[in-house]
Amino acid sequence: MHSASWHSGRDHVHEGEPLRDSDGFEDFFYAAPDGIRLHARVYGTPGSRALPVVCLPGLTRNARDFHALALLLAPERTVVAFDYRGRGQSAYDPDWTHYQLPVEAADVQAGLVALGIESAVFIGTSRGGLIIHLIALSRPSVLKAVVLNDVGPVLDSEGLAHIKTYLERAPRPRDLADAVAIQRSIHGNAFSALGTADWERMAAALYRVDSGGALVPDFDPKLVYTLKDIDLDQPIPDLWAPFEALRGIPLLAIRGANSKLLSAATLAEMARRHPDCTTLTVEGQGHAPLLDTGTLPETIAAFIARVDG
Repeated sequence: MHSASWHSGRDHVHEGEPLRDSDGFEDFFYAAPDGIRLHARVYGTPGSRALPVVCLPGLTRNARDFHALALLLAPERTVVAFDYRGRGQSAYDPDWTHYQLPVEAADVQAGLVALGIESAVFIGTSRGGLIIHLIALSRPSVLKAVVLNDVGPVLDSEGLAHIKTYLERAPRPRDLADAVAIQRSIHGNAFSALGTADWERMAAALYRVDSGGALVPDFDPKLVYTLKDIDLDQPIPDLWAPFEALRGIPLLAIRGANSKLLSAATLAEMARRHPDCTTLTVEGQGHAPLLDTGTLPETIAAFIARVDG
């Protein structure tokens, strides 16, 4: 049995405070299989008859990435956005080698059990999509529909190299305005479609204020260690085998037109192999498109409504 607790206040399990969004959710804490204290945001009314939605963020991102989208979906259903261990309000793991996909997939499934969620629509951005692939192998019945945001069975090494370089050399911002400027300088060419408010939301979701008042990335710095041993000169193993486990599940596959991680060719192959796959390419965005921009929220809501219908 996994212990769990609800908080509507401002708890934080490590020093400092995240840059909070407005209300509209409750904080839910539960225990991972190995005892690590984990966190998720829960939007909407628990117990709604509509299919719940589970949101899984990218490698160094957290539940705050889904805030605006969750608010749009929550009036009709429960929306849960997870923080993986070492990110957001989840506790940092004393052993950084546990920051790996199988462990995080098990953590998410423990959270589903603690919340009493037996099936849901899953939205996975980047690493979140890889976790969905693993869940498809271990517990496919929980997946009633899937949205993959700029991730698929084949990851291009150029995109991984870009992520690795950025994380290893990321400058520290002086304040939120400086954080926005840094993000625009690094990612601006790939995200020409974003406006100032979009960049501000992106930066606010990435950083937290530490105990000394400084703005720092809201994840365990040791998470970067997991990328050091990746040999980008060697072929990256593909995930076509677990992708096959998604064949019977409605799929919406989203790609940023400027993405270096998910190629147009891989997106087309996903559509060819999957009998119920809708693909969408987002112009003016790279890896990974912000799901609260343009017409993406309405597109995702319509996809969920079709499945729920």
